[in-house]
Amino acid sequence: MTLSEHHLLEIIIADEQLTPYFQPIVDMEQRIIHGYEALIRGPQHSPLHSPKRLFETAMQAGSLVELDLLCRRLAIQRFVALGLEGKLFLNVMPTTLLDRDFREGLTLAILERAGLSPERVVIELTEHLPIVDYQAMRHAMAHYREMGFLVALDDLGAGHSSLRHWAELRPDMVKLDRHFVSGIDTSQDKREFLRSLLDVARNLGCQLIVEGIETAEEHRCLWELDRSLALLQGYYFARPSAEPPRQVSHLLPSHGLSLQTPRRSASAIIKAVAPVSPELPVLALAERFRAQPTLRCVPVVEAGMPVAVVRRHEFLTLFTNPYSHALHARSCVAKIADRQLLCVPEGTPLEALSQRITDARGLQQEDFVFVDVEGCYLGMGNIVDLLREITSIQVRQARNANPLTGLPGNILIQETLTVRLRQGRSLVAVFADLDNFKAYNDGYGYAEGDRMILALSRLLLSRLSGADDFLGHVGGDDFMLLLSGDDWRATCERILTDFAALVPEFYRPEHRAAGGLLGENRQGQTVFHPLVSLSLAARPVAAGEVVAPPQLSAELSELKAQAKRRSGNTLFIDRRHSGGAAELPSPEAPKAVDSVSSRSSTDC
Repeated sequence: MTLSEHHLLEIIIADEQLTPYFQPIVDMEQRIIHGYEALIRGPQHSPLHSPKRLFETAMQAGSLVELDLLCRRLAIQRFVALGLEGKLFLNVMPTTLLDRDFREGLTLAILERAGLSPERVVIELTEHLPIVDYQAMRHAMAHYREMGFLVALDDLGAGHSSLRHWAELRPDMVKLDRHFVSGIDTSQDKREFLRSLLDVARNLGCQLIVEGIETAEEHRCLWELDRSLALLQGYYFARPSAEPPRQVSHLLPSHGLSLQTPRRSASAIIKAVAPVSPELPVLALAERFRAQPTLRCVPVVEAGMPVAVVRRHEFLTLFTNPYSHALHARSCVAKIADRQLLCVPEGTPLEALSQRITDARGLQQEDFVFVDVEGCYLGMGNIVDLLREITSIQVRQARNANPLTGLPGNILIQETLTVRLRQGRSLVAVFADLDNFKAYNDGYGYAEGDRMILALSRLLLSRLSGADDFLGHVGGDDFMLLLSGDDWRATCERILTDFAALVPEFYRPEHRAAGGLLGENRQGQTVFHPLVSLSLAARPVAAGEVVAPPQLSAELSELKAQAKRRSGNTLFIDRRHSGGAAELPSPEAPKAVDSVSSRSSTDC
């Protein structure tokens, strides 16, 4: 460290010349941003712009704790100012937790001033020095958990961080170092290592976060590896930024279930409740509550905008003693209303509203106010109606979903297909089926067979890219895809290539070397069965083409039979309709097809 850098650090700390950056942590299952990790940058065009150099200089200058606390305060203030949703992940040094913050409650005080609940904050233990006193650290972590914080261990496997930290401290979350993710799509060893860590995390009741994802291939590999691996972070989604993205759903694989019907918005639970003005006498409101026993909460609106709420229970407690009437007889509603209210835009998806209420633990959450795009009052909602609506949707989806993959089953597939055909837009229906799967299932057992089907479902999901793309699980090893866009054939070919690379991992070395295994056929004869392969049968439907769902299903069944007659991973396309003809040919018309087939990958 040069003298000039030491002096520059003093100026930076004194003048608070630091800029908080935020990088999203995404939830692949919910398709939302789970939270943001706060990072810090020094002044632009400064030797201390890099956080690595900034903290190295602070360590040498003996200013590490002072810098750490300043970074924490600025990150909290900026997170609130930006109005970011989800949780805030704060990098905190263990030495700070054991020193001033633990004794003085500095973080909690900053949160209270900023209006951010501790339940929305994850303390991410990052190390510049090793942990020496584990007992003191466990005591500190218990202290912060009692206040509502979650605790995460950062960069597992890097620097001083080790499995001992995990075992000794039992954090709520663990973030895996980038080293174990880089190139995981081409390293079976790394995939096996990650599977082992996931088992440890499940046994310890800990959530694993994988950071450092930079490529689509790494992302796809993680998605296929294990469905419980939901929280991811890395440049693939977004780089750290002073103005971070608010959503990244366009980069996440689709659920399948969420695509079969439009996402229900919170407007479904809006109830009309007449508002009151801030100047309304308290006694007039008391009369309204007495006249309407079921009235839970009343919005206070000024110039069309909600400014506060009055909740029935809190209001009635004002009149619990003999002097209450005289005390409040001349008061207006503005004097007793609660200005901490939750305002919800009418188009908010139900899932997003549920997440927002869960995060807003510092508020009275039972009732909330709906507003339009300009912030004007529309009506009221309550948590009971929200839970009832979400439960109704989940029950219907679960009832009609495949129990293994959770994807839409036959009923939802047929409903979705019917709706898409009625809309008259172009689409491509693709039937996916595994070949030689029975031999694998018999030889390796049903559990391994289920594992392969799950891997195929994740692979197919990862390749859905269009907003209207859909995936359903017909049953067994059969799937139905509805693809939109002009690149559907390239999507099918990528699926075949990916599956050809994936399937050998499911076999023991001797079967991989032989290219298959011996097993009984349907006639009870022992024969050689090649490695499992994938057949795709595609039926394009032109815009405006009139075709009934049963007819389309029958045609796909015929195409599937044709595809299964070819060996290897195969794409079989019905060319009778791929040119965009608006009418189906007569049954006597020649059945022209276009077949793409290979032993291990697509060969066009």
